[in-house]
Amino acid sequence: MQNYQAPSDLLKDRVILVTGAGSGIGRAASIAFATHGATVVLLSKTLPNLESVYDEIEELGAPTPAIYPMHLEGATTRDYEELAEKLESSFGRLDGILHDAAINPYLSRIKDYDPQDWMKVMQVNINAPFMITQVCLPLLLEADDASVVFTSDAVGRKAKAYWGAYAVSKFGVEALTQTLAEELENSNIRVNSIDPGPTRTQMRKNIFPGEDINQIKPPEALMPLYLWLMGRDSRGTHGQALTWQEETS
Repeated sequence: MQNYQAPSDLLKDRVILVTGAGSGIGRAASIAFATHGATVVLLSKTLPNLESVYDEIEELGAPTPAIYPMHLEGATTRDYEELAEKLESSFGRLDGILHDAAINPYLSRIKDYDPQDWMKVMQVNINAPFMITQVCLPLLLEADDASVVFTSDAVGRKAKAYWGAYAVSKFGVEALTQTLAEELENSNIRVNSIDPGPTRTQMRKNIFPGEDINQIKPPEALMPLYLWLMGRDSRGTHGQALTWQEETS
């Protein structure tokens, strides 16, 4: 879908929640969704980053987004319930969720992996997407055509040494995608995952500090695929594990 030309009104009047919206793929997707007509709910832990994305969307003349600061690492069940309550009171429904928030503190052998770091990765990368999706399902069911997109990774489909908790959590994301897709087979909600491949993000830079990051594609390059999955043109695509490289070949 590298050459997909999204209509300017593709997401008009849609309400889309984006996690990890303050940077990287989440930031690029938030701006892309907004410029194609969506009201985007920007969720991340870092308020200044969210405010920066908010300002950029406003300057582009797109629909005014909403900011929802939330620290997924320490979020409680009640925090997720409050998120759903505020979304319901503000919008009455959700037309889409992009799960992009993720952490990967380092590469390490399992024998050396710090258990506390392991738990943090699981909390952000798999527990949070589960909780957000669960509490928001009633809102998604209120939409005419809803899309839930999970951001996965190649190591969530074929594990590699040293990727530890990150790889295991992404396997969980794939399982959550498949399970949810089957359960929602006959509903208005479609569920898919994307492996975006190597992308120019801060997390990538932290993991591979010696890599020439400028040789890696920017998050904006992925947006045709993300727009296609979030919009009406991907109706009928459900329960798929998509890979950017394969989709654009």
